[in-house]
Amino acid sequence: MKTKELSAFQLIVIFYLSALIFSTLILKIPFALRPNAKLSFIDAMFTAASAVSVTGLSVVSIKDTFNNFGILLLCLILQLGGLGVMSLSTFLWVMIGKKVGLKERQLLMIDQNQSNLSGLVQLAKRIFIIFISFEIIGGIILGICFLKYYGNVSTAFKHGFFAAISAATNAGFDITGESLIPFHNDYFVQTIVMLLIIFGAIGFPVIMEVYEFFITYKDKKKFHFTLFTKLTTLTFVVITIIGAIFIYLLDLQHFFVDRGWFDSIFYSLFHSVTSKSAGLATTDVNEFTPSNQVFMSFLMFIGGSPSSASGGIRTTTFAIVILAIVFYAQGKGSIKIFKRELKAEDVLKSFIVMTTGAFLCLVSIFILSMTEQGTIIEVIFEVSSAFGTNGLSLGLTPKLSSFGKVLIIILMFIGRVGIVTCLSLLRGKGSTETFHYPKEKIIIG
Repeated sequence: MKTKELSAFQLIVIFYLSALIFSTLILKIPFALRPNAKLSFIDAMFTAASAVSVTGLSVVSIKDTFNNFGILLLCLILQLGGLGVMSLSTFLWVMIGKKVGLKERQLLMIDQNQSNLSGLVQLAKRIFIIFISFEIIGGIILGICFLKYYGNVSTAFKHGFFAAISAATNAGFDITGESLIPFHNDYFVQTIVMLLIIFGAIGFPVIMEVYEFFITYKDKKKFHFTLFTKLTTLTFVVITIIGAIFIYLLDLQHFFVDRGWFDSIFYSLFHSVTSKSAGLATTDVNEFTPSNQVFMSFLMFIGGSPSSASGGIRTTTFAIVILAIVFYAQGKGSIKIFKRELKAEDVLKSFIVMTTGAFLCLVSIFILSMTEQGTIIEVIFEVSSAFGTNGLSLGLTPKLSSFGKVLIIILMFIGRVGIVTCLSLLRGKGSTETFHYPKEKIIIG
């Protein structure tokens, strides 16, 4: 089949599949592995899929499997997954002096979940520069903080930069072997990591609008944030605060029973932030109650914002579904928020995304509950973590069968590419309807 016959959605999926295959092959390079370390093809593919989808689930120990060169390769793959295949490709394409054509702009528009073609190349350049700058600043700050934990400067900054990249890309990988548990009492480190996670999960359009407001736009009073930015930011903040409150209350008589209020606030807030996308943890999540683990699974299912490094159904999808239910219960025929009215198409799309995501996760939970040796809570948690490209785990991932690994790889891939893109893949270029049948009402509910 010729490239011209493929839709933009099909090409995006092909590019991500190509990135997955390429990443699998480079992680299999012997020079990337520690002496006597072994990495099977399926484990290399799982690690590559987890890196490209910036998930963080791993069937091998990153610390014990990869040497410094392997860790560097992993960092490059995380940049590919975090920035998006098309954003990174566009930036490199521009840097070598090549012209970005209409087809490439269409692919970039879909990859970044944009609605129009204007300004996409400039957007890709700004995203790259701002994203890398935040990672560098975060890496330097964390590297300085880690000097008191590690014996020499090079080790401290290696851990600092990897932690910054892992947090900003919302990947959840770690080279400590214990995530951020060694820093559970270092609140400054946790604050920097949380800021990097939020930066990666809030959405690139939001970051660009904030950048324009503070840097490029002179008349602040005439600047208007878009409905997307307002709804995304409000939803992200509300879910984070409610998430922290519920995480605390659900373990009030268990995990938090002997902890001080300040300690409890950071544990609750950090795990609320990380549950939406990042997957880094300051304690073993097995220590939380099953009810809290189920609630965190729900946060992972929602994920972060659209056009970000996160997965899941996305925050705006969840917000629109809740708003639709509330407005319908009030007998209103349209959704109005921030003096704007939502399009019926976006409301329908939100319900399709949420329903498809829920169905996909339920089917995966049902299958893995039969094929894997784990409790139902572990299965729910692992499936939610994969679909939400999160990376938190109750320990089931390293014990997965080959079939279980393949299923989790598929979930991570769909979570990163997005349900809308995957559904659009099935319809190809689509076709215009030439006729309609008579409409008829049907009983619902």
